Amino acid sequence: MSQTNNNVTLILGSFMLAIILTLIPLPTWAEPFRPEWIILVAIYWSMTSPQTFGLGSAWCSGLIIDVLRGTLLGQHALGFAITAAIAIKVHYRLGNYSYLQQMLLVSLLLLPYMSLNLWIYGALEESPEAWLYWTPIISSALCWPVLTMLMRASGHHHDVF
Repeated sequence: MSQTNNNVTLILGSFMLAIILTLIPLPTWAEPFRPEWIILVAIYWSMTSPQTFGLGSAWCSGLIIDVLRGTLLGQHALGFAITAAIAIKVHYRLGNYSYLQQMLLVSLLLLPYMSLNLWIYGALEESPEAWLYWTPIISSALCWPVLTMLMRASGHHHDVF
C-alpha cells in the first residue's frame, strides 16, 4: 500500500476513534474536563501531514462535530479551520520542542477555537459555566503526548516529531 493511502487510512481511523471518545458518556462531574479529541487529531494531522490534511479537511471535521453536538452549523468548522491554519503555519517548529513545550503550543492553538465558540455561545445567549468552559484546554494539552505517541506507534512517522 502506498504511503498516501496509509496516511488516509490512519487519518480516517484516528478521526473515528476521536469521534468515539467524544461521544462516550462521562459522569456529570467529569464532562467539563473532556478533552477536545477531534480538534486534537485535526491539529496533529495539520502539523504532520499538511499536504494530506489541510484547511478543507479541518473544515469538514468541524462540520462533523457541529452535527454531532447539534450546534450552529459552521461554528466548529470555522474554529477548526482557523486552528488548522495556525497549526500548519507553525508545524516546522514543533520538531524542536519538548513535550512540555508542545503541550503549551497545543493550549495556545486551542485558545482561538475556544474563544470563537464562547463568542458564538454568547451571541446565541447560551453562556457556559465560567471557568469550567476552559478546562478542556488543560485536559487536551495533557492528552497531547499520549496522542502523539499512539500515532507514532500506529505506524505514522513524520520528520516533525
